Amino acid sequence: MRSVVVTGASTGIGWAIAKFLIGRGCRVFGSVRKQADADRLRGEFGANFTPLLFDVTDEAAVLAGARQVREALAGETLAGLVNNAGIAVAGPVLELSADDFRRQMDINVIGPVIATQAFGPLLGADPSLKGPKGRIVMISSVAGKNGNPLSAPYCTSKHAVEGLSESLRRELMLFGIDVIIVAPGAVKTPIWSKAEEIDLSVYQNSPYLPALNKVMAFMMDLGAKGLPAERIAEIVFEALTAASPRVRYQITPDPLRHLIGALLPKRTVDRIIAKRLGFLPQG
Repeated sequence: MRSVVVTGASTGIGWAIAKFLIGRGCRVFGSVRKQADADRLRGEFGANFTPLLFDVTDEAAVLAGARQVREALAGETLAGLVNNAGIAVAGPVLELSADDFRRQMDINVIGPVIATQAFGPLLGADPSLKGPKGRIVMISSVAGKNGNPLSAPYCTSKHAVEGLSESLRRELMLFGIDVIIVAPGAVKTPIWSKAEEIDLSVYQNSPYLPALNKVMAFMMDLGAKGLPAERIAEIVFEALTAASPRVRYQITPDPLRHLIGALLPKRTVDRIIAKRLGFLPQG
């Protein structure tokens, strides 16, 4: 039975990954931040799910979770680590606080670093463990290759995840541990419904307010039309089990739009986006 650690398993993509892996005969250790979520997931997923209670930014708690997994593995290697936990911070760069950026980077970038350092030995960097080498799946985003206006913190964090993954993949060749990026477009998860709850009143006097309203409406529409989280879970399973996995899987509900955007000159894309958001200079 393969054993896999999934961070951020309480809802959304992480929940779907845990459910899919268990359905394929895996044992899943899923991180949650609340005891109530741990109890709920035990009831939903059954005996092959073990909750790990930690926030990915809490190094001591993550290391305690790794010790718990090591004990459960009883000398065997871990088959996979899925660095999924993350948040999305939005707003104009000129008006966001540095703390907003720090929180985004702490969770989306430093979190995966902490988790990788904690669980890396169990994937095979520790030579005392027996079994095949494990793999790391990094959940990035199409935003890891694009810079969308008014979501710079999130885009920045996902660009960082892409660079981290590239470097890590080459470093971990020393131990036979592979690193694979999974980069989804819009997915039907609670993150989109939370966009409705964002308080735009702080931007009431901002020149960006009309564009922010358009972006919020666009986010809600994306949530309605996004991919089912189960589709991302299927790709993660392939990344963990395929004999020759790709280094990066990108999956979107509208691949043609992303292809056209990638082929057009950057300045052309800038003007298209600026026109839609009202960013073109007047007069």
